[in-house]
Amino acid sequence: MTDFAQRTIDLARRNVADGGRPFATVIVRNGDVLAESANQVAQTHDPTAHAEILAIRKACTRLGTEHLVGATIYVLAHPCPMCLGALYYCSPDEVVFLTTREEYEPHYVDDRKYFELSTFYDEFSKSAEDRRMPMRHERREDALRVYAEWQERNGGDRHVADVPETD
Repeated sequence: MTDFAQRTIDLARRNVADGGRPFATVIVRNGDVLAESANQVAQTHDPTAHAEILAIRKACTRLGTEHLVGATIYVLAHPCPMCLGALYYCSPDEVVFLTTREEYEPHYVDDRKYFELSTFYDEFSKSAEDRRMPMRHERREDALRVYAEWQERNGGDRHVADVPETD
């Protein structure tokens, strides 16, 4: 039996050796690897090139669906907010993280203007106008009409089609 956690660690270790950051993801379903990726932010200068995002893209493309129901996703570290959102969105059966922020903090810190993992999750509970990053709501009726058009094109149903049944 494959040790998918160790595979995730080895992938992250190779990425560090190649000059990348210490993050990796392996997505498994029915004992088979659907996709895997190391973090590619340093290599691509793309702030969204996190291991989870890249692996999710590969797995969903391979399967022809946005849903990863039935999958287990192994990640080296507790997911950041962006990746956590993507993980919720693709709905795997389980996410296994191998380190916590508190565990790896003595070795790795990612400081950004608005982003410190130690306080970032607190930002979600604030109203938009109270967040550190300036945000404002600019209501546009035409923007809302896009959703109404989508609903019309889908026979009046406001739900996304082809969502798998879950237990």
